[in-house]
Amino acid sequence: MTSLSGGAPDALLFITSACPNCPAVLAALSDLVKAGDLSELRVVNLDRRPETGQEWGVRAVPWARIGPFELTGLRGRQELAQWAARAANMDGLADGFHDLLREGDLAQVLRIARRDPDSLAAILPIVANPEASLNVRIGAGAVLESFAGQPALADLVDRLGELSAHADARVRADACHYLGLAGSHRARAWLEARLRDDDAEVRDIAAESLDLLANT
Repeated sequence: MTSLSGGAPDALLFITSACPNCPAVLAALSDLVKAGDLSELRVVNLDRRPETGQEWGVRAVPWARIGPFELTGLRGRQELAQWAARAANMDGLADGFHDLLREGDLAQVLRIARRDPDSLAAILPIVANPEASLNVRIGAGAVLESFAGQPALADLVDRLGELSAHADARVRADACHYLGLAGSHRARAWLEARLRDDDAEVRDIAAESLDLLANT
């Protein structure tokens, strides 16, 4: 259900007959289908199909999945439309990741990234933003670190390399750390350039990352 091509995403909604908030979410999502913000809506009543809810890990209703995003509880039309827009492209996915990490939902970001490793690139705008809150930056780091030595992180070497030359030393330091985890020889040139960085911490992290690459 991930849609990052600019098209409208699909949606899946789980309800029960006794759920007081389900009708409002169902009406809002149906309206988004009519408006073209969603391409399709599938509705499952857990009273009739409890096994389907178990397959999706549904623990409470209403539970909706819009593109890659999982949402629980009462949500208004405007909020649901915002998540639908976020599911349509990589910039929106980055905004969604930021909000999920800000809310402490690291687990969902990890699930999305593991299902679709290409979505890992949506973490980079957080790395590039030195004004992002500490918990968001820590969460972004946890996601990237979970891909250490994997192709999805190696594919981001050049973009991380560009961040290693960022104007802010915090961004340069973080980028050097992730370059070391990428496990790619292509990271070496970027890291070697940072051995002459004006910031001592950046120089230290670049050296540590080069040592790490030497052992891979």
